[in-house]
Amino acid sequence: MVKSALKLITVNEFITQYGDHDNYELIDGELIAMEPTGPHEQVSSLIGRKLNVEIDHHDLPYFIPHRCLIKLLGTDTAFRPDVIVLDQTQLINEPLWQQEPVITSGKSIKLIAEVVSTNWQNDYARKVEDYALLGISEYWIVDYLGIGGREYIGKPKQPTITICTLVEDEYQKQLFQNNDQIVSAIFLDLKLTAKQVFIV
Repeated sequence: MVKSALKLITVNEFITQYGDHDNYELIDGELIAMEPTGPHEQVSSLIGRKLNVEIDHHDLPYFIPHRCLIKLLGTDTAFRPDVIVLDQTQLINEPLWQQEPVITSGKSIKLIAEVVSTNWQNDYARKVEDYALLGISEYWIVDYLGIGGREYIGKPKQPTITICTLVEDEYQKQLFQNNDQIVSAIFLDLKLTAKQVFIV
């Protein structure tokens, strides 16, 4: 991700001006240009497809929107996750949903997956903290290039999926690499290995 040289803007200004543009998110009032590669989009798409199969198979009241922002209340931050699974039974409590695809409550979110690119520090640090504070029960950090810091993915660095599961108000992290079977607290019957996700 490349930071643009624009002035700081509020989250409401961001939603009005950039809400329909998938290639931006806002962090502390700073506009962040997102420039995903083809492989990044392949990995995001595969995760969404696998999770949709589980949603359909178990007839769960969840769905994966094509476009969605997470507005962090009390801040000028709005994240645009690569994959987000929403609980449609909770959307009645979302004040903005009927007008625009903006989520403000962690109760509406079952799972988020972020596919790591050049902004890996945001995925491993900033978003871990913010998503935990929001109460999002499961957060996947999908580092298909193995570019995260060694303190996050180990040594030697290699492609890794970190699944963060919320316990009270902090994430417990589990790393999955190579042929490790991914363990999800939301999708208990998911049959997927880390290697299958790293299709590129």
